[in-house]
Amino acid sequence: MHPYVLDPDESDRQAYTLDRLYNAGLGRISQGLSPVAISLATFDWAVHLASHPGKQVALADQAARNLMSFQSYAISRMTGTCEQPCIQPWPNDDRFAAEEWETWPYDLLSQGFLLTQQWWHDATTGVRGVTQHHEEVVNFIGRQMLDLYSPSNYLATNPEVLARTLQEGGANLARGMANAVEDVERYVTKKPPVGGEHWKVGENLAVTPGKVVYRNRIMELIQYEPTTKTVHPEPILIVPAWIMKYYILDLSPGKSMVEYLVSKGHTVFTISWKNPGSEDRDLGMSNYRREGVMEALEAVTSIVPEQKVHGVGYCLGGTLLMLAAATMARDGDERLASMTLLAAQADFTEPGELELFIDESQVTFIEDMMWEKGYLDGSMMAGAFQLLRSKDLIYSRLIHDYMMGDRGKVIDLMAWNADLTRLPYRMHSEYLRWLFLNNDFVEDRYDVGGQPIHIGDIQVPTFAIGTEKDHIAPWRSVFKINRFLPRADVTFALTTGGHNAGIVTPPGHPRRTFRILPRKASDPYVSPDSFLDKAEQKQGSWWPDWQQWLREHSSNRGAPPSVGQSSGTYQPLADAPGTYVLQK
Repeated sequence: MHPYVLDPDESDRQAYTLDRLYNAGLGRISQGLSPVAISLATFDWAVHLASHPGKQVALADQAARNLMSFQSYAISRMTGTCEQPCIQPWPNDDRFAAEEWETWPYDLLSQGFLLTQQWWHDATTGVRGVTQHHEEVVNFIGRQMLDLYSPSNYLATNPEVLARTLQEGGANLARGMANAVEDVERYVTKKPPVGGEHWKVGENLAVTPGKVVYRNRIMELIQYEPTTKTVHPEPILIVPAWIMKYYILDLSPGKSMVEYLVSKGHTVFTISWKNPGSEDRDLGMSNYRREGVMEALEAVTSIVPEQKVHGVGYCLGGTLLMLAAATMARDGDERLASMTLLAAQADFTEPGELELFIDESQVTFIEDMMWEKGYLDGSMMAGAFQLLRSKDLIYSRLIHDYMMGDRGKVIDLMAWNADLTRLPYRMHSEYLRWLFLNNDFVEDRYDVGGQPIHIGDIQVPTFAIGTEKDHIAPWRSVFKINRFLPRADVTFALTTGGHNAGIVTPPGHPRRTFRILPRKASDPYVSPDSFLDKAEQKQGSWWPDWQQWLREHSSNRGAPPSVGQSSGTYQPLADAPGTYVLQK
């Protein structure tokens, strides 16, 4: 029985409903984390640790050695012999990087915290018999608890904050309190974060000129106006993820991928997904494929007839594009000229840290929460992402905004990130179960129209991009597209940055580098490690190389097509950015 279908038996239905209402209420308290999933993971770890005396002895020995190292360091600091620190922070942990942390007694606080952090990491990992998923959950919980008590988070134990407080006579704390009150007020009234009000969709975000040329109950299709006298005949269709507003690829002028492509002589279309409500609870994956990708493709090929289309998919939009491409390959539909995948996964066996929140217990809990409203609220997803990067997104803000009393500048990408979306109940349930939990697509269990589809049937040239610091779609997982498309030419690029910032990398970015390596269908498979050795490394943005690849897979330029049709189904309905993107 599918999780959103109630048992027809009345008594079972009542029990089923009561269970779901209970879990939905519990989810509002736990912020979407299943207490059962956490309990199961903790129990698995604790029971196995209790039955491994060797591991216990090793941990006790490590605790004793850590204590002796700490005592030796403390004595050396008090006697002025300046012994080297007994432990260094983990990579990318800059909480104790300032010089103030090298002074006594704050160096003792940081060293004690780091030693404790190391011990808990060793205690929650390497316990034989614990499932990998449960080990990762327990390790994550341990990190979260320890991060809460980091000395950097408190006024009395943070020398940087104390120095600022003495310097300003406490004015920073007064500003911080005002900042905290303002943030709470904005959260309660659902206003944008401070500084976000300066960014307006249609005014300084998503301002590339265009028209909405098609609309249905799931999406609006935007066609952008040409800015060059001639264009490549093959249009581009962008499929963004439905968990984000599409304008991440049309940010402010100069940072817009859409603007860049149009300026290079491409006819660009993009899907703008509707922000679903309770009435859309029964929209599923098949609806997003048919009424999203396929109806958009039909519109594009009607407006630009007799031309194949370059498909571009970002994140889950790339997964959806692959599902559509595999279906088209099965059915002999040859309307795709190429496929570009931006930080998009086909295989979900290594989905990154999001896997911490995905198991049978957690998915059932999420389904019960969605069942009540008919959708998953965007704040739940935002909370999960904040937990994954709590040092950067929670505690760093606590220190910077509320203890230092400073306000950072809100850039366009931050304003976009605060523009939350919702997910329909049925679609998100199917996505979590069919793709995340069961990995049905790459394991040939995903059916479309009652018939299976196979990712290996896709033969169109493919360009895939991964990002080095991606916690949503790790680049090694994205790289697997090389294994799944043995009959297609695949060019893979790996850029610095994260899931969003690495993709939104216009030319001229001062700190970006990337590696790129093309592979013909006849070439042998290259492993991720071999890719790192063989790929050409370049400075700057990957956009120009991708645009060159698109040009090589396009025909000679000619006159641009009209925007929409003068009559018929695809007449312009509204100016870009349309209406769906404005829905809250």
